[in-house]
Amino acid sequence: MMLFQEPRLSARSPCAYLPEKMWRFEYFFATDLNPGELEELLSRGWRKFGDYFFRPRCDDCRECVPIRVIAGDYRPTKSQKRTARKCRDVKVRFTELSYREEIFDIYRDHSMSRFGKETDPNEFIGAFYNPSCPCLQSEYFLDDELVAVGFLDRAEESLSSVYFIFKTAHEHLGLGTYGAMKEIEYAVQQGLGYYYLGYWIKGNGRMAYKGSFRPHELYDWCREEWRRG
Repeated sequence: MMLFQEPRLSARSPCAYLPEKMWRFEYFFATDLNPGELEELLSRGWRKFGDYFFRPRCDDCRECVPIRVIAGDYRPTKSQKRTARKCRDVKVRFTELSYREEIFDIYRDHSMSRFGKETDPNEFIGAFYNPSCPCLQSEYFLDDELVAVGFLDRAEESLSSVYFIFKTAHEHLGLGTYGAMKEIEYAVQQGLGYYYLGYWIKGNGRMAYKGSFRPHELYDWCREEWRRG
């Protein structure tokens, strides 16, 4: 691992997930991580975009809980099975990172629709096509049309979902849920034990779906250990 900066704390700012709270992060910049180094960071609650690594370090809140699915034991719920049936015509492939303008178009549509956020192609490339560790992407096609893309990190014992985007015209298909199901399936095929879903916040509706992937483990920030959820 090539470390550009030792971990430091960000300034406090309003939380994007729990509006009544303030948040801050511990963060650093690094590149050239091998799978074992990435595994160690994921196992201690770190997340990343490009070469920016971060984890919450809020003064009085531990609501951002790292969650990981025990990949080989995963069994879909009835709702997830219904989603799989709706997506039965969606074709999936896993490939090396490969930027295309149509992928940025999906990101721009997704960001504007869900967050009302304008996007910049250079920021997008910096976050998702500036690999600092082993990475790949998942692509989802419906009638030969690219409708969704997942960005993933590959660690020694796990697959980690960095971000997932889809065309909002196909939101009714539940592509976000379907993407997680297919990525868990891929993790099992690769002989990996875990699938990291990022942070789960009990009080945030947009993150509620993460808790439905079982069995899973949640990270205890105080004890610095994983426990069955």
